[in-house]
Amino acid sequence: MMDRWLACVARLQNEIPAQQFKPWIKPLVFLGYDEGEHLLRLGVPNHFKLNWVKSQFQSQIESVARETIEPELRVSFEIHRSPAPGSSTVPNLGALAGARPWGTSGAPGASGSASDEIRVHDGHVVLETTETFDETPPADAPAAPGFPAAAAPDPRTRLRPELTFENFVHGKANQIAWSAALQVVERPGTSYNPLFLYGGVGLGKTHLLHAVGNAIRERMPGARVRYIHAQDYFDEMVRGIQRKSLQDFKQKYHTLDLLLVDDIQFLGGKDRTQEEFFYTFEALLTARKQLIITSDTYPKELSAFEDRLVSRFGSGLIVEIEPPELEMRVAILLKKAEQSGEKLPEEVAFFVAKNLRSNVRELEGALLRVIAFARFRGKQVTADLAKEALKDLLELNRPPISIESIQKTVADFLKIKVADMYSKRRPAHIARARQIAMYFAKELTQKSFPEIGEAFGGRDHTTVMHAVKRIAELRQHDQEWNRQLHVLEQTLRG
Repeated sequence: MMDRWLACVARLQNEIPAQQFKPWIKPLVFLGYDEGEHLLRLGVPNHFKLNWVKSQFQSQIESVARETIEPELRVSFEIHRSPAPGSSTVPNLGALAGARPWGTSGAPGASGSASDEIRVHDGHVVLETTETFDETPPADAPAAPGFPAAAAPDPRTRLRPELTFENFVHGKANQIAWSAALQVVERPGTSYNPLFLYGGVGLGKTHLLHAVGNAIRERMPGARVRYIHAQDYFDEMVRGIQRKSLQDFKQKYHTLDLLLVDDIQFLGGKDRTQEEFFYTFEALLTARKQLIITSDTYPKELSAFEDRLVSRFGSGLIVEIEPPELEMRVAILLKKAEQSGEKLPEEVAFFVAKNLRSNVRELEGALLRVIAFARFRGKQVTADLAKEALKDLLELNRPPISIESIQKTVADFLKIKVADMYSKRRPAHIARARQIAMYFAKELTQKSFPEIGEAFGGRDHTTVMHAVKRIAELRQHDQEWNRQLHVLEQTLRG
């Protein structure tokens, strides 16, 4: 049976992206198989992972296991703590036919060099990774909170050496951009030239530019590489005109092997600079040299740009980088914490990632704030501490609560139909649920009494006022109802 479960794991590894497989599937523990019940028992290290794996992966795990083990199989998950340090080891999944050794991705620049093994403990096979956080920060870790200081850019290339493929977290949102960037490193000037990356602020466009530049410099030390922000390109050209050294400016850019231009939208409306950039563009592509350009918008939506330049941008590969999905946001937080020598519990990473969704930069700022808050308070980093540290950010990012969402949530909580919120029915349990929904509509929204009444089937504002007063009194005098309403309120607030 163990071999068949390992075959399931190998197949899941091929079907599920590594960004999701490593934190969620790999830690599962094979606890046994009950043939009479057709029940596959799997261990999960904590409640946080148990809930997430059940909600996100149970159907996929069952589908694979039914094809591999038994058509009527069911999967159950149980809390199973990590094994003792002295457990013995057996070969990793790389020994299985067609499976890669864990810790490798087969792609250049992929992160993760830690070893991954199947360990035997108390008769169970446990999938473990050594890619864990040290319980204590390094001895030379700074006392003040913060991430390691960025190294100064190389004055010749303007590349930041700390921005590499190894510390770039990739997932569904940026997978195509990441893959295209790696392909450019393999075949500069011939694959995807130009490569045009666009997306909102803080999504990793600049990181990818530097990662490509650093990788090419490492592979080809003599390559002439330059990273430049579009505004700095404009400023350089203006200085060249003022100093009558424009020819030197042209010579520098026309003879590069790799030009990385960030935020090209800053050249909008700068006609003379756009003309010069067009000549630079043509010179490099004619010589089969590589260009990578980033922008905050799709090329055809760039404002005040020459048509011929926009046309050239579209002649290569255009890739959008989207905001990161939940699993990717969690991975970014864990990676950033690891780089800074901090221990970040997965529950905290999940809490922050679930509540802050806009971009990577915001995530990193939130992580820094949580770490600083914990240090200043002399406390461990927990989800409750993170909630306190980020309360202003969480309020800004929380979508406004609508009366419709209150009605649905209260109806679900008290087991009535949503339609009963608007109906004229007056059984006691429906009337009470309606009053509770009215109470929370007044407490949690900015709506007036008449507006709330209208949302509840056109009821008079005095009916709403009575409901709010009635439920407020109920919370004061009935502890059990107050407890239930507190739970309901937390659900409504998210």
